Amino acid sequence: MSIEYRKMASIKSASEFSNYASSINLNIPIDEKIETGDNAPLRQTVTINGKTIGNRFCVLPMEGWDCPGGHPSDFTRRRWKNFGISGAKLIWGAEAAATRDDGMSNPGQLRISEATLSEIAEMREMLCSSHKERFETSDDLYVGLQLTHSGRFSKPHDNSKHEPVIAYRHPILDRRLGLSSDYPVLSDSQISKIRDDFIKAAVLAEKAGFDFVDVKHCHGYLGHELLSAVERPGIYGGSFENRTRFLREIIEGIKSQSPRLEIGVRISMFDFVPFKKGTDNVGIPESFDGKIYPYAFGGDGSGLGIDMTETVMLLDVLEKLGVKLICTSAGSPYYNPHIQRPAMFPPSDGYLPPEDPLAGVARQISALAELKKKKPSMIFIGAAYTYLQEWLGNVTQALVRQNMTDFASIGRMVLPYPDIVSDIIEGRPLQKNRICRTFSDCTTAPRKGIISGCYPLDNFYKKMPEYEKLKEAKKN
Repeated sequence: MSIEYRKMASIKSASEFSNYASSINLNIPIDEKIETGDNAPLRQTVTINGKTIGNRFCVLPMEGWDCPGGHPSDFTRRRWKNFGISGAKLIWGAEAAATRDDGMSNPGQLRISEATLSEIAEMREMLCSSHKERFETSDDLYVGLQLTHSGRFSKPHDNSKHEPVIAYRHPILDRRLGLSSDYPVLSDSQISKIRDDFIKAAVLAEKAGFDFVDVKHCHGYLGHELLSAVERPGIYGGSFENRTRFLREIIEGIKSQSPRLEIGVRISMFDFVPFKKGTDNVGIPESFDGKIYPYAFGGDGSGLGIDMTETVMLLDVLEKLGVKLICTSAGSPYYNPHIQRPAMFPPSDGYLPPEDPLAGVARQISALAELKKKKPSMIFIGAAYTYLQEWLGNVTQALVRQNMTDFASIGRMVLPYPDIVSDIIEGRPLQKNRICRTFSDCTTAPRKGIISGCYPLDNFYKKMPEYEKLKEAKKN
């Protein structure tokens, strides 16, 4: 079954986009024309601690599952080079780099360690060099490395085998992963060791030349899970102070050992209950015991609503620690992807969208605008824009112009169309045959044990034998 939502490619004008959004009760600002020239909103610079970032576009970390043994491959290097030629002046994390072996989301995830340090440093230099070759200077380019531990979604040895590292017992997610009632939960001392490994990884990132690190706290991974550990005993659970202790201690440790390194944090602003396939494969929320769903950080307790009181409290904590860079997201790609990365087509193991994907875009836009209003001095990077497709530039320009975000980010879009940013900023017509249509093959492939890439639109991947493997795997 397919659900008939209006396709972005069928919308022919900004006014038509606005009318359609209004018809489904969504408020999404959009500008009629994209401005060019030095005064254009998307070309304005941002300065952080004396470093100028040259425009308002950001590239998000895009994993390829193509780093055997944690070492980058030629596929990884190609992707990073494309980040450099994108035209975006902020590279958020470049790649999700595991801080230790048991936190790898797959056996092909990049691993930051002494063994990989020189290779990662070379990739960062290559990214900057490709940018300078294309745009004459990289002085206004700001590049970070995302540090992560995948927590309950770790698969360090086998793509088909979860080896969860969990912070607390979650009745729905434990059941999904087949975890027994006596499956071990991390001790406080084990969490402290993971904290120390994040700090060590940040020191290595500084040695590799990165401007900043992202201490990842989103998408259901370990940092995010700890934020919702309301039922966990000990110093890393229960109270808000305890649930933010892991993040605070990492930031304090980085500042102590690498004081010149800037720190950013990617957060899920809000979360919902996990979803599953329902009738005709459309996503429906999982049922849960009791009247309150307590595991959604930024949720209202219903499992399906938003209350960002604690999200704002977290920003208070980060602001006091001197953290200015906040990259926003929502939910998790593993259990409620429609609120995290809105898409028309799910990955092979996913569910059909239970709402118009544009609603997922609008939800994140609205939430970020609320946070930006409360924290005007912090620098926010918004997300969930890929689904806008042809209208990405018109909407993100309006958001920046109206101070609803500081930066617009692209993730999946950069895979088939890395230079979309420069096309938007320079006022060139978009190349429609390269625009991501959210087919989700870049997610389906790795979940089938195949390296990630845009197989439908990127000729580099389309010509690979893995494309045939992917087509066969999708049949099963």
